[in-house]
Amino acid sequence: MSYVIPPAPQASVAVEGSSDRFPVRRIFCVGRNYAEHILEMGNDERDPPFYFTKPADAVVESGAEIAYPRATADLHHEVELVLAIGTGGSDISLSDAMAHVWGAGVGIDLTRRDLQAVAKKAGRPWDMAKGFDRSAPLGALVPVAQAGGLTSGEIWLTVNGEPRQTGDLAEMIWSAADCVAHLSTLVELAPGDLIMTGTPAGVSAVGRGDMMEAGIDGLPNVSVKIAAS
Repeated sequence: MSYVIPPAPQASVAVEGSSDRFPVRRIFCVGRNYAEHILEMGNDERDPPFYFTKPADAVVESGAEIAYPRATADLHHEVELVLAIGTGGSDISLSDAMAHVWGAGVGIDLTRRDLQAVAKKAGRPWDMAKGFDRSAPLGALVPVAQAGGLTSGEIWLTVNGEPRQTGDLAEMIWSAADCVAHLSTLVELAPGDLIMTGTPAGVSAVGRGDMMEAGIDGLPNVSVKIAAS
């Protein structure tokens, strides 16, 4: 097959302990999945889950340095458990949901909070607040059989070594399995899809020169630095 322009490179994520990589098809993100974060953002914790997306090529390798994004003066960090779908499907049952997950990792949902605030006020989509270039730093994935049950475990993020976010996966309103099952009622999940499952409280701004590091018990950490200029 030939193309009228060169096709984009395949976005992918590292796999811990392997030279093989996980190909990324789509990135779905769960909004408002930890009660304390919902409250700190001034929302109702009883709301059902909703989703937004990032492009596959928003992925940033752990250890990278990235430029401070354009068009914002209020860039925020959000640490999240990331699920990597290995087997697709629609209307997946809750009891079968984790069988569709190939692996798990740690991600940082970078957010242009000022653009998000404008979009919220106007009732507009969050695309430019969430789905911008290099907005999804991701650590190496671990096969789900080695990742544990993903129902509990500390989740945290530091900036320049100082704690910013800390919580536990047990505090998720919608569990990893819930997220897979519910999302599959809205779209047909496919191998290569990633699901970022929401963030605990403590989100705040980062600036030029800042180093972020984040982790979840049993999973490889992710780190990313914002360039100084």
